[in-house]
Amino acid sequence: MTSTPDAAPVNCELRGNLLLVTVDNPPVNALGVEVRRGLVAAIEAAEAYAVAKAVLIVGAGRNFIAGADIREFGKPPQMPTLPDVCNRIEACSKPVIVAIHGAALGGGLEIALAAHYRLAVAGAKLGLPEVLLGLLPGAGGTQRAPRLIGAEAALSLMLSGKHIGAQDALKMGLVDRVGQSDDVLTEGLTYAQQLLSEHAPVRRTRDAQGLADTDAGAAAIAVARADTAKKSRGLLSPLKIVDCVNAALTLPFEDGLRFERARFIECLDSPQRAALVHAFQAERQVQKAPETRSAQPRPIASAGVVGGGTMGAGIAVALLDAGLPVTMIERDDASLARGRAHVDKVYDGLIAKGRLTHDAKAKKLARFAGSTSYDALAEADVVIEAVFEDMAVKQAVFAELDRVCKPGAVLATNTSYLDIDAIAAGIARPQDVIGLHFFSPAHVMKLLEVVVPARVSADVVATAFDLAKKLRKVPVRAGVCDGFIGNRMLAVYRAAADHLMEEGASPYQIDKAVRELGFPMGPYQVIDLAGGDIGWATRKRRASTRDPNARYVQIPDRLCERGWFGQKTSRGFYRYEAGQRAGTPDPEVEAIIDAERERAGITPRAFSDEQIVRRYMAAMINEGANVIHERIALRPLDVDVTLMNGFGFPAWRGGPMHYADTIGLPALLADIREFEKRDPLFWKPSPLLVELVERGETFASLNRAM
Repeated sequence: MTSTPDAAPVNCELRGNLLLVTVDNPPVNALGVEVRRGLVAAIEAAEAYAVAKAVLIVGAGRNFIAGADIREFGKPPQMPTLPDVCNRIEACSKPVIVAIHGAALGGGLEIALAAHYRLAVAGAKLGLPEVLLGLLPGAGGTQRAPRLIGAEAALSLMLSGKHIGAQDALKMGLVDRVGQSDDVLTEGLTYAQQLLSEHAPVRRTRDAQGLADTDAGAAAIAVARADTAKKSRGLLSPLKIVDCVNAALTLPFEDGLRFERARFIECLDSPQRAALVHAFQAERQVQKAPETRSAQPRPIASAGVVGGGTMGAGIAVALLDAGLPVTMIERDDASLARGRAHVDKVYDGLIAKGRLTHDAKAKKLARFAGSTSYDALAEADVVIEAVFEDMAVKQAVFAELDRVCKPGAVLATNTSYLDIDAIAAGIARPQDVIGLHFFSPAHVMKLLEVVVPARVSADVVATAFDLAKKLRKVPVRAGVCDGFIGNRMLAVYRAAADHLMEEGASPYQIDKAVRELGFPMGPYQVIDLAGGDIGWATRKRRASTRDPNARYVQIPDRLCERGWFGQKTSRGFYRYEAGQRAGTPDPEVEAIIDAERERAGITPRAFSDEQIVRRYMAAMINEGANVIHERIALRPLDVDVTLMNGFGFPAWRGGPMHYADTIGLPALLADIREFEKRDPLFWKPSPLLVELVERGETFASLNRAM
């Protein structure tokens, strides 16, 4: 048989009585239309050549097939569709074997499920992560996976979007064999020849008996439906996945495929899918800061953390988890002991949840040291300051770092608001100073704002992005201003919430409306969780520079003056019973609000939830536009990633700037113009928003232009 040209994305080669089919579509072997056509042609060739007794499908490069080509999403379908390919593979009259290495995800795993025999080698990653893009497996995955491994395991795989390794896949029954080496071609050829020598029959997944116990399947579906309704509030595709698995249990296979395809199209056409694909792509685009293209990162082999409070300890844990040796500095032995205890507490919590062993904890802590002397940081490659949010305190820390740290060490501040240019100006090496703004808890939250001061070297910025990758964080480049991207926007949309509260909406109605928009918590629940005293301290710090003509709502201050700081004091905007994290509305808070309205001369009026959301989002988006206009954020997508990963913005709405495009910028600007009539200082439209409306463009057009 003549092989196809080397440039083709699918190549066929006869190896004795075996047709070897190689998917070669760099960089990840995505299932674009030419790959789909090549796979169907390969099966047809196998059927036509009598000498070919079986088919072996492998992937070239680092992966088997990493999934569908998302560049085709939203475009007219091109034949054959992926379901057509999978059905043709499964219908082949000769055994089809797949040998998996690297990623077999989404459509890649659906190809494998349609084959008759499956082998994986060490390092393989298998999964059906379509739910993370607002989709479901649409090429038979929801019908074949339950038949192969049972409803419970299939639902767990599809609803979590998780990847599993070769050994777990073998235990689950997802693959039939794990190779003895990582040489996927040799392992695949050996397995295929063994099957041929044993006269192994064609074995179609559609006929597998994983759903034979219908009672167990029905019970798993009922549990998944209840859990999904609770945990995936507002999301479309998770419950559609449950429905499809139920169809696998209750319908003939062909009817189940049709049911799955209809649900897949619903998800594909959903705004949620577009938003989640945007979120997925935006998280990859934020890695591409200008400095990462122009400079190489400095090597980071050891780290220091100054400050052992909750934030410093969380940063230390994140660094330890990345495999780095960490030295913590505190002002005295007692403070250092508390810092160590904070680190211990994090790891002990993971042990209690079964996510860490005592041995693993011991290995991490073997790389952890503490000192009360800055001299212990002499050889650190990066030092992250996480002390009290006070300029004089931070400048004193950096003076010590300037004294003791070696040339070329990266000196980072975790400040949330303060001027990093001012911090850098006080030392002899401002080119080494950068902001690394972690979000609490620092070892959990994905967002890391990389704040770029004026005099920093490009290679320091590149180093920050490289460190973020090691820490498994999502880095977003930010410019220097009060609050950077996220906290600057937070101050504005939280002020909008305060205005609504003062004008007549209760904090409890505002929280409810924001939760129903898709946020996990409302703004006043967040204040109570973080501690009202934190925002109070910031407001007092800003008091001397606040515009005397700007509206200032004093209700939060009245609560703080009473010592009601939220969960930690059992009272804030809500009351918290002993041991309870969920608060209950507090009539005394409502009385304070009424008194403040009277003091301010405001007659309260009613707001609908829709009116609350329109104001809240308009404030958020307008300030986001200002952040982009002032180049604090490079692109709208940087704002979206910041709010989704650090502030609870629902990913299925794509971030505030993507959301703005979906509701329409002219309508948004019209709302702001209307609000401006009552408060022209607060509701001044962003010049960027006005410009985009005048040009008939969107925020997405700015992402494309970068």
